[in-house]
Amino acid sequence: MDSNNILSKMSSMRLDGMYSLYKNMVGSVQYDSVTNEELLTLLINAEWDNRENNRIERSLKEAKFRYQASVENIRYDDDRGLDKSQIIRLSDCSYIKQAKNILITGFTGTGKSYLASAFGHQACYNCHKVQYYNAQKLFAKLKNAKADDTYYRLMAKIAKQDLLIIDDFGLQILDDIDRLILLEIMEDRYGLKSTIISSQLPVKVWYDIIGESTIADAIMDRLVNGAFRIEIKSKKSLRE
Repeated sequence: MDSNNILSKMSSMRLDGMYSLYKNMVGSVQYDSVTNEELLTLLINAEWDNRENNRIERSLKEAKFRYQASVENIRYDDDRGLDKSQIIRLSDCSYIKQAKNILITGFTGTGKSYLASAFGHQACYNCHKVQYYNAQKLFAKLKNAKADDTYYRLMAKIAKQDLLIIDDFGLQILDDIDRLILLEIMEDRYGLKSTIISSQLPVKVWYDIIGESTIADAIMDRLVNGAFRIEIKSKKSLRE
């Protein structure tokens, strides 16, 4: 068996996982002791793992998270009031399959963005398309898109995301254009895709932030109906 020829073909076919494992095994004691079936299994698993790791890396990069976060590192201090069983249930991403939303509220610095990002990372690991946005930057980006005719393309991209994360919602009252943009986003996603929104403000005052009661009712109905709510009760900033 010409090992160099096999390695060359693996490289040409971009079987990087197989290539790396086979190159390390050739001439080793392990290589001489495995059966053909065992070798095939090892090579296939190596290629699978390599492609899966590359997929996750691409997904995380495309999501553009604010934090590198994980559900394993979420803090459950008594004063935070987090329901650990709820967090664990949500971490299986079944809410995405059900097209349900998550609304996270709490004081500034208490870990809302980290929690949202942790759910986002978990979604990437589970083969879901995820996009993270700061609320103000999202609205500004979409307004600019209206001016250069890329608006519908960007909205279509947002609509395709299995999970959309809108962070720091409510820092500014929405203007006429903002609220119509948010309505369009929620209309595109309602019953089809999931959205996570984090805010310093309790959900009950989001109507006032959105403004214009008719549009606020339409947005909140699509956003709140069936949503999971997480309130971080602590007033202590984790940044301290």
